[in-house]
This record gives sequence, structure tokens and C-alpha cells, in this order.
Amino acid sequence: MRVVFYAPMKPPDHPAPSGDRRMARLLIAALKRAGHRVEVASTFRSYDRSGDVRRQQRLAEIGQALAGRLLRRYRRRPAAERPEIWFTYHLYHKAPDWLGPVVARELRIAYTVAEASFAPKQADGPWSAGHAAAGAAISAADRIITLNSADTPCVAPLLTDSARLVPLKPFIDAAPFARAADGRDQHRATLAGAEGIESAVPWLLVVAMMRAGDKLASYQALGRGLARLTDRPWRLLVAGDGPVPVKVEAAFHAVAPRVHWFGEVGESALPGICAAADLFVWPTVNEAYGMVFLEAQAAAVPVVAGRFGGVPDVVADGITGDLVSPGDDAAFAEAIAVMLDDPDRRRAMGRCARDHVLSGHDIDAAVRALDAAIRNLEPAAAR
Repeated sequence: MRVVFYAPMKPPDHPAPSGDRRMARLLIAALKRAGHRVEVASTFRSYDRSGDVRRQQRLAEIGQALAGRLLRRYRRRPAAERPEIWFTYHLYHKAPDWLGPVVARELRIAYTVAEASFAPKQADGPWSAGHAAAGAAISAADRIITLNSADTPCVAPLLTDSARLVPLKPFIDAAPFARAADGRDQHRATLAGAEGIESAVPWLLVVAMMRAGDKLASYQALGRGLARLTDRPWRLLVAGDGPVPVKVEAAFHAVAPRVHWFGEVGESALPGICAAADLFVWPTVNEAYGMVFLEAQAAAVPVVAGRFGGVPDVVADGITGDLVSPGDDAAFAEAIAVMLDDPDRRRAMGRCARDHVLSGHDIDAAVRALDAAIRNLEPAAAR
């Protein structure tokens, strides 16, 4: 089928590394593997970070104009070349979809949304226009594909037919990480030599952007947790970069000699770094589900994380890692301590983690699920 793809928050080719961009690219790859023809409809960002009402109004106007332009473009094509499905990834009140509902309605094609969230508390806030637009788009969708189970309770009431809501497990292309796990000893030896990291002690790993807000808060929580564990040997590997590296470094002042900074890591290098580690650690402040958890687990690395949002969808608590209550620094530190003190448990969880991702969160499974969700999907008006 001919699919037009749109990500209102961050287009697939956006230069900033992020889980959101990776998920958009993975969805496109999965759709293509399923045999669908995919084109990106637009790189227009409707995202408003600050709650600026005038900016949102201007974004809505631009979006409406772009929708009209897209309609004219598609209508000029021969019928056999026109889109059959509009596919929007990740819409919510800060990044509503001003394009898809209009184009899909006018072309009488199916409108599909993956990862939609709806926050009733935003109805009267500074993003009220985006909130209303997100609600209208969700209500109009012929298919809502949920990647985060935490979104379902607020999204489901907007749908007149529960069959329009289809769950999809978050997924990655697990193969590079699983292969890296097979070469763990070599990856570890290479990193130890190149970075001067003591190889005989456990390596903790975090991979995250260094930006203000929730990411910085997570780094700060991690720093506080690790400061409780100076009685045990460990090293922390930090892969990531962003606009607030100085504040991130300050979060680890109490354990600074134990921290190794890798900066931004390319996609080709990340599997080896993951496989070399013993434990992935991230407190998870306001995380949707966290693709990095899947990447670490695919490399046979267990996880200690905060039990927030959709994280339990990707980390099997007590099997592939340990989840703790968000914001509990003491519990987070204790969960890491338990892992540090029991290498056999770490290794057993790592093996389970790899199997967990390969069996249920790999792109091959997503290809089948996505294809089943959209193939031959008709718009409500045609049913």
C-alpha cells in the first residue's frame, strides 16, 4: 500500500539524536519491510515547547496551508500513485497533527496514528488549542497504534469503536546489539584499552541526551543514587551529549573519578559499548518507554530503572532487570547494589533480557504487527 508518513514532533531526518527520531525511522523501515511504499509527507514541526499561544496559532495556520498544498499535490497524481494511508507518528497537545486529518478526510483514505497521547488536564492550559486538535485527530483516526500502554486509559474514551485501538510492542532492530553481545569480551577489552577503564570492576552504562528538563533530572537522580554506592567498586560509562553537559557533569561531582564520558555515540558504535557493560542504569524521570532499555537488553545487559510510564512494557521486572518507584533515590541505589553484589544474577538476567527483546521487541515482529494493523484498512466514511 502507498503510505504517507508524518511526525509532527520531530521528523525522521531531524539532526538531533533522540529516541523519538529513531522510532520514526524504525516505523518507516518496518512498513517498508512489510512491502508498503512509504514517503514522508512533510518535515513541518508543529511542536511548541513553551506554551506560547500566538506561536501555536501561527503553527496551526501554517499547518492548514500545508495541508492544502499537499492535497493539491496528491490530486495532481494519477489515481494509482495517490496515497492510500496517512500514517502519523507521535501526536499530543504540544505537537498536534494539523495535516493528516484534513488530507485523509479530503482524499477519503485511512488515517492512522501511532503513539497518540491525550492529557485531559491540558484542556484549559496554555496548550488548549493543541489539546483540542490532538483530541480531534485521535477521534477521527481509523486506527490508533499504541506503543505505550500508559497512554491507553486517556485515548480509549475518544474512540467509538475499541477495535480501532491496536497495541504494538516498542521495538528496535535488535540484530546489531545481539551480535555485539556475542563479542562482549572483545568489545570490553577494546574499550578498556582505549579509554583506560579498569576492566575487572562492574561497568554501569547510561545512554541519554544531555538536555534540560527530564533528562537532566534523571542524570541528577542517577548521580545522587551512585553517591550512595562509593563502598563498592564500579565505573560509570556515559554516552550522550547536548546543551547542558556542565550541569550533567556537576550531577556526578561526588563520584567524578569513576565516570567515563564518551560524548555523542554513533549508531554503529553503540552496540559494542552496550555489550561491554554489566548493567544499564537510568532513573527514568517522565520517560515514555525508553528505546535505550531495549538496546541494552538486546546486548544482554540487564537494567535498573524507574517504574514510570511505559517502561514496564519493555523491561520485565525481576526477569530482565529491576524497576523501582520513581523518585526514590534510596531504592534506586539499593537495586543497583543488589546487582553489583550478585554477578551471577546479572548474567542470568542479561541472557533473559536478550531473549526478551529478540522474541517480542525486534523489528521482525513489528513488521508483521504493523502490516496486520494497516493492510486493507478503509476510512470510516467508506465502511
